[in-house]
Amino acid sequence: MDFSRRDCVRLGLLGGAVTALGGCAHLANRFAEHHDDASLPSGDVDATSRLVNRLTFGPRPGDVAEVKSAGRTAYVDRLLDPDESEDLRLQFLLGRLDVFQTSSFESQDIPERVVLRQLQQSAILRATYGKHQLRERLVDFWTNHFNIYSRKGLSAYRKAADESTVIRKHAMDTFPKLLTASAHSPAMLMYLDNQGNVLGRPNENYAREIMELHTMGVKSGYTQKDVQEVARCFTGWTIEKRFLHARWAFRFDESLHDNGAKTVLGHSMPAGGGEKDADRVLQILGQHPATARFISKKLCAYFLGEAGEKWVDRTAQTYNQTGGDIRAMLRPILLSQELTDSPPILKRPFDYLVSALRALDADTDGGAAIQEHLAKMGEPLYEWPMPDGYPSRTSAWTGTMLPRWNFVYALSAGEIGGTHVDWGGLQHGHDAEKMFELTHARRTSASDKLLVDKVAKEFKTGDDGVAGAGFLCLAAPSFQWR
Repeated sequence: MDFSRRDCVRLGLLGGAVTALGGCAHLANRFAEHHDDASLPSGDVDATSRLVNRLTFGPRPGDVAEVKSAGRTAYVDRLLDPDESEDLRLQFLLGRLDVFQTSSFESQDIPERVVLRQLQQSAILRATYGKHQLRERLVDFWTNHFNIYSRKGLSAYRKAADESTVIRKHAMDTFPKLLTASAHSPAMLMYLDNQGNVLGRPNENYAREIMELHTMGVKSGYTQKDVQEVARCFTGWTIEKRFLHARWAFRFDESLHDNGAKTVLGHSMPAGGGEKDADRVLQILGQHPATARFISKKLCAYFLGEAGEKWVDRTAQTYNQTGGDIRAMLRPILLSQELTDSPPILKRPFDYLVSALRALDADTDGGAAIQEHLAKMGEPLYEWPMPDGYPSRTSAWTGTMLPRWNFVYALSAGEIGGTHVDWGGLQHGHDAEKMFELTHARRTSASDKLLVDKVAKEFKTGDDGVAGAGFLCLAAPSFQWR
């Protein structure tokens, strides 16, 4: 059955479009059968396309050619050294979001649903239009690493400040500075119940997660006794609630602190340390060899798709030598041949949605209409309830194929409010082959040639045909991977 403009754009026969791609069951099986080994049918990987797909949320028209002209090293070094400039369109759109213009405490006048929508809007807009794409990818990485569930209590109102002063500010700094900023974040302290961690009634929630999820990792040598001692160190770390003070700012309350002697991971702390007890814990954790390996393993997996011992060891060594300098750790990874040769990485729904917008050079407000599609794909931003962040393993997302198709169909058909694709402009700037190359880093020989033929056939028939071609490219299995 041939895929046509009428199928995709006018009548919305998604089943017809899927049949053109090889059949719904076939594609779903093909998507799922590679969820653990992350392998796809054999084919050459374009090194530059792979590089751009891994370091950004996906290429926009002209990006790959520009990187080929500049050279790999120059491109990586530019992304590792972002300046303070930003896309003017992005600045305008972000300036309309009230949640980033008021303090956390004052933002309570805004309904929670609006706060959550604006938080998600900001993330979508920054990932889509952000000038410094590697920084945006790292913001996404650290947001999940230091996950905060925005629907717990009043966390939604505190998350905007956490995103700005913790995650975004230190995403390319040193890990110990990022860790320290997170430990002082009212959003994090409240999410993990440290406001209830007081003298005589210690709450171990934050103490456990800072070692298990934020630094050393599970089974890395700390004991339940260490958890208890770290909890004692963090007693009194809370938020400001007093009248005529900066409400909801970080506050250390000496009266709630356990000032007795403590021992953490073999390090003795004398009595009377006060606020410095927790500062010392942060120093110990930030310098711990287990932290170096845990963070290195996650960064390697994020960019290489797998955490081989060679690269984990090398990156951990850099961590130890540089005090956890994130950029120094990343540079060898990003310039490595292993990045080109590594297995494909499945795009999580957020990555998939943004990469589609970027590939088609779409205009979007990042608002409720497109957020609804992201939620149906299973990744409403800032709404993962557990402290470990959205899962990165492929098997967690293999059931999302149909809502992905529904999203790109709606995008192709112009049915997402606040989001628009200039199909005529795409047709004038690209031929079918260029559109296919923009949306696929990996060529799979016979199946790709068949798809290119269908894309080319649609491409020649006007705006509706270009929309159909766009749907075919974005719905194809290859586009699900980076």
